[in-house]
Amino acid sequence: MSSSIKSTNIVEVHHHVTCEARADLNRHRGGVLWLTGLSGSGKSTIAMELERQLFNKRWQVYVLDGDNVRHGLCSDLGFSPGDRTENIRRVGEVAHLFAKAGLLVVTAFISPYRADRERVRQMGPAQFHEIHVATPLDVCEQRDPKGLYEKARRGEIPDFTGISAPYEPPEAPELRLNAENCTIDRTLTTLVAYVERTFALPSDQVSVGHVAS
Repeated sequence: MSSSIKSTNIVEVHHHVTCEARADLNRHRGGVLWLTGLSGSGKSTIAMELERQLFNKRWQVYVLDGDNVRHGLCSDLGFSPGDRTENIRRVGEVAHLFAKAGLLVVTAFISPYRADRERVRQMGPAQFHEIHVATPLDVCEQRDPKGLYEKARRGEIPDFTGISAPYEPPEAPELRLNAENCTIDRTLTTLVAYVERTFALPSDQVSVGHVAS
């Protein structure tokens, strides 16, 4: 974390293009779908397939995935509680910027701490939708697609969520997905229906009056 003195000579610059105009153009509202769950729960698989399906419906949509972000934006962070908090703060800021630009942002992060997720929600409460991919630990460990649980059990990975570090599940998410007992197709059907119900603009609400000048 930087220890430099923060500037106080900062003034917000306002856009000439409104969120309503962007929604009219895209025919859907911008927002953040925050997928949270244990490693191996299916977050990335669900997020990437949701992106594909919505893109084919001509939605403006993009996935921010935990592993991908740690290759760039958060490559300087580890997995201590403080680094996890900063990782989620950075991702939350980026996600909300994308949402203000009119995109539907789908994130796939373990994001184990409720306080961190709530902090992201408060960046833009109306935009934020918490989606709990509620796959039990034993199922995630059986899948173990990256072999991480096995390494964590051997003590090779410190601070591993669900084994040597806590996971705090959402208490009241906007949507809870049971990816244990449902096929990926059924899970996606549920999620796509939620997205369309929540973010799509009815045709009679789309106008042509929002033009930037």
